[in-house]
Amino acid sequence: MKLFVFLLLPHLSLSEVGQNFNKCNQFFLSNSPPQFTPALSSSAHICQCLWDNNDKPIYLYATLYNTAWRIPIYSAYVLKSPHMGRCDAWFIEPQLDSINEPCMRAEGPNNGNNQAVNSDYEKSNYDKGHLYPVQHTNNHLSMLATSTLTNAAPQDLTFNRGQWSKHETAVILDLQSCDEAYVVTGVVPDTNKGIPISKPTNNPRVTVSKYYWRATCCKKGPTFIGKGYFGPDNNGKVQSLPITGPTGLQQKLINDYQVKDIIIFPVLPPGHKRPLTDVCN
Repeated sequence: MKLFVFLLLPHLSLSEVGQNFNKCNQFFLSNSPPQFTPALSSSAHICQCLWDNNDKPIYLYATLYNTAWRIPIYSAYVLKSPHMGRCDAWFIEPQLDSINEPCMRAEGPNNGNNQAVNSDYEKSNYDKGHLYPVQHTNNHLSMLATSTLTNAAPQDLTFNRGQWSKHETAVILDLQSCDEAYVVTGVVPDTNKGIPISKPTNNPRVTVSKYYWRATCCKKGPTFIGKGYFGPDNNGKVQSLPITGPTGLQQKLINDYQVKDIIIFPVLPPGHKRPLTDVCN
Protein backbone atom coordinates (compact mmCIF):
# COMPACT_ATOMS: atom_id res chain seq x y z
CA MET A 1 0.00 0.00 0.00
CA LYS A 2 1.34 3.44 -0.92
CA LEU A 3 0.47 6.36 1.26
CA PHE A 4 1.12 9.93 0.08
CA VAL A 5 2.19 11.91 3.12
CA PHE A 6 3.66 15.07 1.62
CA LEU A 7 0.66 16.84 0.16
CA LEU A 8 2.85 19.39 -1.55
CA LEU A 9 4.60 16.76 -3.64
CA PRO A 10 3.55 13.93 -5.96
CA HIS A 11 5.96 11.66 -4.07
CA LEU A 12 5.58 8.92 -1.50
CA SER A 13 7.78 9.20 1.54
CA LEU A 14 8.94 6.14 3.37
CA SER A 15 11.82 4.73 5.34
CA GLU A 16 12.84 1.11 5.18
CA VAL A 17 13.54 -0.34 8.60
CA GLY A 18 15.70 -3.45 8.78
CA GLN A 19 18.64 -5.27 10.29
CA ASN A 20 21.29 -3.66 8.07
CA PHE A 21 21.97 -0.86 5.60
CA ASN A 22 22.14 -2.99 2.46
CA LYS A 23 19.81 -0.64 0.57
CA CYS A 24 21.60 2.57 1.55
CA ASN A 25 25.29 1.71 1.96
CA GLN A 26 26.16 4.45 -0.53
CA PHE A 27 25.98 7.02 2.25
CA PHE A 28 29.00 5.51 3.99
CA LEU A 29 32.62 5.79 2.93
CA SER A 30 33.46 2.67 0.90
CA ASN A 31 29.87 1.46 1.54
CA SER A 32 30.96 0.56 5.09
CA PRO A 33 28.85 1.70 8.10
CA PRO A 34 30.58 2.58 11.38
CA GLN A 35 31.64 -0.37 13.51
CA PHE A 36 30.29 -0.50 17.06
CA THR A 37 31.59 -3.47 19.07
CA PRO A 38 29.67 -4.93 20.76
CA ALA A 39 26.63 -3.88 18.75
CA LEU A 40 24.28 -1.57 20.59
CA SER A 41 21.03 -3.25 21.59
CA SER A 42 17.52 -2.05 20.76
CA SER A 43 18.69 -0.56 17.47
CA ALA A 44 17.02 -0.33 14.07
CA HIS A 45 18.70 0.37 10.74
CA ILE A 46 16.67 2.92 8.77
CA CYS A 47 17.24 3.72 5.10
CA GLN A 48 15.53 7.09 4.81
CA CYS A 49 14.04 7.43 1.33
CA LEU A 50 11.26 8.71 -0.90
CA TRP A 51 9.30 7.09 -3.71
CA ASP A 52 9.48 8.89 -7.02
CA ASN A 53 6.66 9.20 -9.54
CA ASN A 54 7.70 5.90 -11.12
CA ASP A 55 7.37 4.05 -7.80
CA LYS A 56 11.12 3.74 -7.38
CA PRO A 57 12.75 4.53 -4.04
CA ILE A 58 15.13 7.47 -3.77
CA TYR A 59 17.42 6.84 -0.81
CA LEU A 60 18.59 10.03 0.88
CA TYR A 61 20.52 9.07 4.03
CA ALA A 62 20.90 6.36 6.68
CA THR A 63 20.04 6.35 10.39
CA LEU A 64 20.83 3.93 13.20
CA TYR A 65 18.02 4.43 15.72
CA ASN A 66 17.78 3.28 19.34
CA THR A 67 14.21 2.33 20.22
CA ALA A 68 14.91 2.21 23.98
CA TRP A 69 16.32 5.74 24.12
CA ARG A 70 13.92 6.92 21.37
CA ILE A 71 16.71 8.90 19.73
CA PRO A 72 19.08 8.15 16.86
CA ILE A 73 22.58 6.86 17.48
CA TYR A 74 23.81 8.42 14.24
CA SER A 75 22.77 9.54 10.78
CA ALA A 76 25.10 9.29 7.78
CA TYR A 77 24.93 11.27 4.57
CA VAL A 78 26.94 12.64 1.65
CA LEU A 79 27.29 16.43 1.63
CA LYS A 80 26.87 18.00 -1.82
CA SER A 81 26.86 21.78 -2.35
CA PRO A 82 24.05 22.42 0.14
CA HIS A 83 21.68 25.34 -0.13
CA MET A 84 18.10 24.74 1.02
CA GLY A 85 15.39 26.36 3.10
CA ARG A 86 13.49 24.36 5.67
CA CYS A 87 10.10 22.88 6.40
CA ASP A 88 9.01 22.20 9.98
CA ALA A 89 6.52 19.39 9.33
CA TRP A 90 7.67 16.41 11.42
CA PHE A 91 7.03 12.73 10.71
CA ILE A 92 7.49 9.34 12.37
CA GLU A 93 8.26 5.76 11.24
CA PRO A 94 5.19 3.51 11.60
CA GLN A 95 7.30 0.35 11.23
CA LEU A 96 9.10 1.04 14.51
CA ASP A 97 5.76 0.63 16.29
CA SER A 98 4.91 -2.58 14.38
CA ILE A 99 2.34 -0.84 12.21
CA ASN A 100 2.10 -2.42 8.78
CA GLU A 101 2.65 0.76 6.81
CA PRO A 102 5.92 1.17 4.94
CA CYS A 103 5.70 4.95 4.70
CA MET A 104 7.02 7.76 6.81
CA ARG A 105 3.96 9.77 7.79
CA ALA A 106 2.39 12.12 10.30
CA GLU A 107 2.01 10.50 13.70
CA GLY A 108 -1.21 8.80 14.75
CA PRO A 109 -2.78 7.68 18.04
CA ASN A 110 -0.91 4.37 18.10
CA ASN A 111 2.59 5.75 17.56
CA GLY A 112 5.30 6.27 20.14
CA ASN A 113 5.94 2.87 21.73
CA ASN A 114 9.42 2.69 20.23
CA GLN A 115 10.06 6.25 19.09
CA ALA A 116 9.63 9.87 20.03
CA VAL A 117 6.51 11.80 19.05
CA ASN A 118 5.89 15.54 18.81
CA SER A 119 4.20 15.81 22.22
CA ASP A 120 7.38 14.58 23.92
CA TYR A 121 9.03 17.87 23.02
CA GLU A 122 6.20 20.21 24.02
CA LYS A 123 7.26 22.72 26.70
CA SER A 124 10.45 20.75 27.24
CA ASN A 125 12.87 23.63 26.52
CA TYR A 126 14.64 21.32 24.07
CA ASP A 127 14.81 21.63 20.31
CA LYS A 128 14.38 18.68 17.99
CA GLY A 129 18.02 18.70 17.00
CA HIS A 130 18.66 17.33 13.50
CA LEU A 131 21.56 14.93 13.03
CA TYR A 132 21.36 15.32 9.26
CA PRO A 133 20.70 19.07 9.30
CA VAL A 134 18.53 20.95 6.85
CA GLN A 135 21.35 23.28 5.88
CA HIS A 136 23.44 20.32 4.71
CA THR A 137 20.81 19.27 2.13
CA ASN A 138 20.96 20.29 -1.51
CA ASN A 139 17.48 19.41 -2.79
CA HIS A 140 13.87 19.71 -1.68
CA LEU A 141 13.30 16.00 -1.08
CA SER A 142 16.34 15.62 1.15
CA MET A 143 15.25 18.67 3.11
CA LEU A 144 11.80 17.19 3.75
CA ALA A 145 13.21 13.78 4.66
CA THR A 146 15.43 15.19 7.41
CA SER A 147 12.35 16.24 9.39
CA THR A 148 11.57 12.86 10.83
CA LEU A 149 11.82 12.31 14.58
CA THR A 150 14.16 9.37 13.93
CA ASN A 151 16.70 11.98 12.77
CA ALA A 152 16.40 14.17 15.87
CA ALA A 153 17.29 14.16 19.56
CA PRO A 154 16.59 16.65 22.38
CA GLN A 155 19.16 19.41 22.12
CA ASP A 156 19.57 22.51 24.27
CA LEU A 157 17.83 25.20 22.22
CA THR A 158 20.45 27.88 22.87
CA PHE A 159 23.27 25.58 21.77
CA ASN A 160 21.32 24.23 18.80
CA ARG A 161 20.48 27.67 17.44
CA GLY A 162 23.85 29.16 18.33
CA GLN A 163 27.17 27.33 18.43
CA TRP A 164 25.98 24.12 16.76
CA SER A 165 24.32 26.00 13.90
CA LYS A 166 27.52 28.01 13.34
CA HIS A 167 29.47 24.75 13.36
CA GLU A 168 27.19 23.26 10.68
CA THR A 169 27.87 26.30 8.49
CA ALA A 170 31.62 25.95 9.09
CA VAL A 171 31.47 22.29 8.01
CA ILE A 172 29.95 23.33 4.68
CA LEU A 173 32.82 25.76 4.08
CA ASP A 174 35.41 23.19 5.14
CA LEU A 175 34.09 20.49 2.78
CA GLN A 176 33.18 22.60 -0.24
CA SER A 177 36.43 21.82 -2.07
CA CYS A 178 36.18 18.04 -1.58
CA ASP A 179 35.68 15.67 -4.50
CA GLU A 180 33.46 13.63 -2.15
CA ALA A 181 32.43 14.43 1.43
CA TYR A 182 31.04 11.80 3.83
CA VAL A 183 29.52 12.86 7.15
CA VAL A 184 28.40 10.86 10.19
CA THR A 185 26.62 12.77 12.97
CA GLY A 186 25.65 11.12 16.22
CA VAL A 187 24.41 11.55 19.77
CA VAL A 188 25.81 10.41 23.08
CA PRO A 189 22.83 10.06 25.44
CA ASP A 190 22.54 11.25 28.99
CA THR A 191 20.83 8.13 30.29
CA ASN A 192 19.97 9.89 33.58
CA LYS A 193 17.90 12.58 31.88
CA GLY A 194 14.79 12.40 29.74
CA ILE A 195 11.77 14.29 28.46
CA PRO A 196 8.95 15.18 28.72
CA ILE A 197 9.77 17.04 31.91
CA SER A 198 6.75 19.36 31.77
CA LYS A 199 4.38 16.52 32.67
CA PRO A 200 5.45 15.22 36.09
CA THR A 201 2.81 12.49 36.06
CA ASN A 202 4.49 10.87 33.06
CA ASN A 203 7.73 8.94 33.13
CA PRO A 204 10.38 10.53 30.89
CA ARG A 205 10.26 8.78 27.52
CA VAL A 206 12.95 10.34 25.36
CA THR A 207 16.60 10.34 26.40
CA VAL A 208 18.30 13.74 26.30
CA SER A 209 21.57 14.13 24.43
CA LYS A 210 24.68 14.61 26.54
CA TYR A 211 26.44 15.93 23.47
CA TYR A 212 26.37 15.69 19.69
CA TRP A 213 29.34 14.53 17.65
CA ARG A 214 30.25 14.73 13.98
CA ALA A 215 32.93 13.09 11.85
CA THR A 216 33.74 14.18 8.30
CA CYS A 217 35.83 12.46 5.65
CA CYS A 218 36.92 14.56 2.68
CA LYS A 219 38.24 12.94 -0.50
CA LYS A 220 40.66 15.13 -2.42
CA GLY A 221 42.23 13.23 -5.30
CA PRO A 222 43.87 10.12 -3.84
CA THR A 223 43.86 11.44 -0.26
CA PHE A 224 41.21 11.26 2.47
CA ILE A 225 41.24 13.80 5.29
CA GLY A 226 39.13 13.25 8.41
CA LYS A 227 38.00 15.66 11.14
CA GLY A 228 36.03 15.19 14.35
CA TYR A 229 33.87 17.48 16.45
CA PHE A 230 31.70 17.34 19.56
CA GLY A 231 29.60 19.77 21.53
CA PRO A 232 28.64 21.23 23.78
CA ASP A 233 31.92 20.88 25.64
CA ASN A 234 32.39 22.17 29.17
CA ASN A 235 32.37 25.73 27.84
CA GLY A 236 29.19 25.29 25.82
CA LYS A 237 31.07 25.34 22.52
CA VAL A 238 31.88 22.94 19.69
CA GLN A 239 35.31 21.40 20.05
CA SER A 240 37.33 19.95 17.18
CA LEU A 241 39.55 16.92 17.64
CA PRO A 242 41.13 14.19 15.52
CA ILE A 243 39.09 11.11 14.70
CA THR A 244 41.76 8.59 15.69
CA GLY A 245 44.35 8.35 18.45
CA PRO A 246 44.18 8.37 22.26
CA THR A 247 42.63 11.88 22.35
CA GLY A 248 40.47 11.40 19.27
CA LEU A 249 36.73 11.27 18.76
CA GLN A 250 36.59 7.48 18.44
CA GLN A 251 38.30 6.96 21.80
CA LYS A 252 36.00 9.52 23.43
CA LEU A 253 32.96 7.65 22.08
CA ILE A 254 34.38 4.31 23.22
CA ASN A 255 34.73 5.71 26.74
CA ASP A 256 31.30 7.34 26.83
CA TYR A 257 29.37 4.51 25.17
CA GLN A 258 31.38 2.01 27.25
CA VAL A 259 31.91 -0.30 24.30
CA LYS A 260 34.96 -2.23 23.19
CA ASP A 261 35.60 -0.51 19.90
CA ILE A 262 34.20 2.13 17.55
CA ILE A 263 35.50 2.86 14.05
CA ILE A 264 33.54 5.59 12.30
CA PHE A 265 35.09 5.16 8.84
CA PRO A 266 36.26 1.54 8.92
CA VAL A 267 37.39 1.15 5.28
CA LEU A 268 39.17 3.36 2.76
CA PRO A 269 39.02 2.42 -0.94
CA PRO A 270 41.99 0.27 -2.06
CA GLY A 271 44.96 2.22 -3.37
CA HIS A 272 44.05 5.53 -1.77
CA LYS A 273 46.44 7.43 0.44
CA ARG A 274 46.07 8.51 4.03
CA PRO A 275 47.50 11.88 5.13
CA LEU A 276 50.06 11.97 7.93
CA THR A 277 47.48 13.58 10.22
CA ASP A 278 43.69 13.80 10.44
CA VAL A 279 43.18 10.30 9.08
CA CYS A 280 39.62 9.05 8.50
CA ASN A 281 40.38 5.68 10.11
